[in-house]
Amino acid sequence: MIVLMKILQLVLALSVLVLVHELGHFIFAKLFRIRVDKFYLFFDAGGFSLFRFKPKGSDTEYGIGWLPLGGYCKIAGMIDESMDTESMKREPQPWEFRTKPAWQRLLVMFGGVLFNFIFAIILYIGVLAGWGESYIANQGNSIYVNDLAYEMGFRNGDQILKFDDYAPERFGMLQADLARQTARKATVLRDGDTVDIYIDQNMIGDVLNTPGMFDLAVPFVIESVAPESPNADAGLLKGDKVIAIDGQPITYLQDSRRLLADLSGQSVPVTLVRDKDTTDLTLQVDTLGRLGVYTQLPGLKTREYSVIEAIPAGFRLTFDTIGGYLQDLKLVFTPSTEAYKSVGSFIAMGQIFPGAWDWYRFINILALLSIMLGVMNLLPIPALDGGHIVFTLYEMITGHKPSDRFLTIAQVIGMILLFGLMILAFGNDIARLFR
Repeated sequence: MIVLMKILQLVLALSVLVLVHELGHFIFAKLFRIRVDKFYLFFDAGGFSLFRFKPKGSDTEYGIGWLPLGGYCKIAGMIDESMDTESMKREPQPWEFRTKPAWQRLLVMFGGVLFNFIFAIILYIGVLAGWGESYIANQGNSIYVNDLAYEMGFRNGDQILKFDDYAPERFGMLQADLARQTARKATVLRDGDTVDIYIDQNMIGDVLNTPGMFDLAVPFVIESVAPESPNADAGLLKGDKVIAIDGQPITYLQDSRRLLADLSGQSVPVTLVRDKDTTDLTLQVDTLGRLGVYTQLPGLKTREYSVIEAIPAGFRLTFDTIGGYLQDLKLVFTPSTEAYKSVGSFIAMGQIFPGAWDWYRFINILALLSIMLGVMNLLPIPALDGGHIVFTLYEMITGHKPSDRFLTIAQVIGMILLFGLMILAFGNDIARLFR
């Protein structure tokens, strides 16, 4: 059921984003009186479609294809993924893309990306106005490391102060910040002293491909006891700090998990600190290896926005996300980082959706994917919007328009590159599933 929910969310998200993107091309084409032959969600490969209709008096056929790998807006007089070269051999018509001024063709090509970014802005404004913004601050919080972070020199309880000269603000972005900054040095606070950790640049690829480097080190401080807990009447109080279980010292909540799992179903002695005094209690561990208590989470920052305040904040969040994704792409195209191993396909995208419906998370993921789709389409690769934009800018600067033959060959090369990228992405996903 969880897998089905993830698939449904992925298909819905991609369908919405494809429609938004292609609508951008469609609107600008109509604005400049360019004929749009087809507007399709998914591809009608081989001429087969699940649904199609053509309104009376309209030049455009609308439909849903059977191949769910995107969608397209077929603009008359343009060499695109349909590879319809026969129409390009006919005499140019005033309602065709190729007969329009370069600046109009540029806007038609940029329209899809523009609509993706505008859509992300609208979504982020809605999220900030409806839910506000909550995140765990980096300042004052400590990390709990996995094997990779330990190998790099980080230790449980470190407080990360800087990556080179960059001071991270959000705890949840520490691993991404480390990779994006391609930091050569991390400065941490350890046992009251400042320590420099020098980063092996050959490990940046591992940083990108190893999730969970920096967990939040949570002190085992009791917030409350669940009513159904086996320890509801054991005498636990808010603020009690667990420092030992079954004689084993405990510094953080994470230290207790494996220990409690081995003690499931047993009564165990627990040592607490309460108001500077040490107290011993006997607690019951349930069959799932839990004490049935809630712990205090440090450093959570929350800000609420009015609709007016959410507008500039939504713009800022969109541009910050675009900047972050551009840094990610820079890493992908830097072979020494091996970041290309982190490139994923629909399988990886599906995994980021929650197993149950959550509007807040769905809208946030939708905004992020809209930005990713927009940025990816700006890459100067033939067959992507970015490639068409580059050729049009070249024409505007030099006054020379590339020939139809050149554009056709470039389109083929671009499609080969895209298929290669898809093979890489699917290969990475399959390798991750086997691992």
